[in-house]
Amino acid sequence: MCSLRSSHQRLLSYTKLLTSYVNQGRHHRALALFSQMFSSPDLALDQFAFPQVLKSSAALHLPHAVALIHAHVVKAGLLSSPFVASALVDSYGKCISITYARQLFEECPQRNVVVWNAMISLYSHSNDIANALRLFELMDVTPTESSYNSIIAALAESDDGSSQALGFYRRMQGSGLQPNLITVLALLPACVSIGALNLIKQVHGFAVRHQIQLHSHLSSGLVEVYGRCGCLITARRIFDQMLERDVVAWSSMISAYAFHGNAQIVMSLLQKMERDDVRPDGIMFLGVLKACSHAGLADDALEYFELMTKGYGVVAGSDHYSCLVDVLSRAGRLNEAYEVIQGMPVKATAKAWGALLGACRNYGEVRLAEIAGGVLFEIEPENAGNFVLLSSIYAAAGKYEEAERVRRQMEERGVKRMPGSSWFISQKS
Repeated sequence: MCSLRSSHQRLLSYTKLLTSYVNQGRHHRALALFSQMFSSPDLALDQFAFPQVLKSSAALHLPHAVALIHAHVVKAGLLSSPFVASALVDSYGKCISITYARQLFEECPQRNVVVWNAMISLYSHSNDIANALRLFELMDVTPTESSYNSIIAALAESDDGSSQALGFYRRMQGSGLQPNLITVLALLPACVSIGALNLIKQVHGFAVRHQIQLHSHLSSGLVEVYGRCGCLITARRIFDQMLERDVVAWSSMISAYAFHGNAQIVMSLLQKMERDDVRPDGIMFLGVLKACSHAGLADDALEYFELMTKGYGVVAGSDHYSCLVDVLSRAGRLNEAYEVIQGMPVKATAKAWGALLGACRNYGEVRLAEIAGGVLFEIEPENAGNFVLLSSIYAAAGKYEEAERVRRQMEERGVKRMPGSSWFISQKS
């Protein structure tokens, strides 16, 4: 009896240490400890140890380890545990394939809501929203907040999905579930995308009433969305009330001012940021450049880009250059935009070339359109929009033979045009 009690205490102690390693991101240490636990003849591993080691295996992207642990789980008869099953489904989806994860999901003898949520989350995070929604409709257990949250977040981040995200949120409310922090964070981008200031205020009010507005991620998100909607006073008030401001909070506030062309305030905040021992990073400057791009502030963008690379020594990536190309293209400074692409130390993305091509249509620039279109046909061979855009640029310039040649090229490659769609927001609550 004493021996059994001792073994149980050792298992609890080891599992606690294993969980600590996983939570700290020390995954190699976690795997080494699990191997030691597994090799110990007097330790009978339970349903709490396996999910932890599966997390580490997935984090390190070790498909062989996941498959091996799966075999041990089956041998130990633990697949009926929802904790183990959900961890296996999640690990298979992240490490091996979602197809295998779905197969494992179907084979699980007991599927509680955690197992369902794991599979729905995998579909959502891989942007397979259609399958996420289908699986949601097939749930034979009552959905939880997590069931809704992953789909809301995926819809909010997808093209033209903001209205659907808000509709799914309404459905969540109708089911009697209350939004939590994750729901609120997922909703904010959707509200900004469609300019729904009233909905932002509703979300903010809900957070205040339920005392979740103090969370730093939510405060930063509110600063960003209020700023993007032009409510700089509200955004600044929330920012000033934050007890701790990390680089995300500073980035949200600075980007809001940059979006509205307040360059002097941006520079002042950068100085205050340094005095608070928070150093600007590449993500922060990307937000600033995106704000300049949306607001059409080309000169400001060039100044911030130079400040980023020369003043702060931040290495510019492809996204930074794409934003710079975009803002110059929007301003009609097409040759400068092309020079940026040519001088990039990294390969120009489809986003950069696409910005140039789109601006060529607006400003009737045929020569650069031909260059950009040619590159895009190779980078995105199945994107019909590039073919249509170049053809329309030729047609607008009276080059009908060239326009027809591009259309024939599109047909020969079997590229299909996608039908258009649009969304509207109902004002009904």
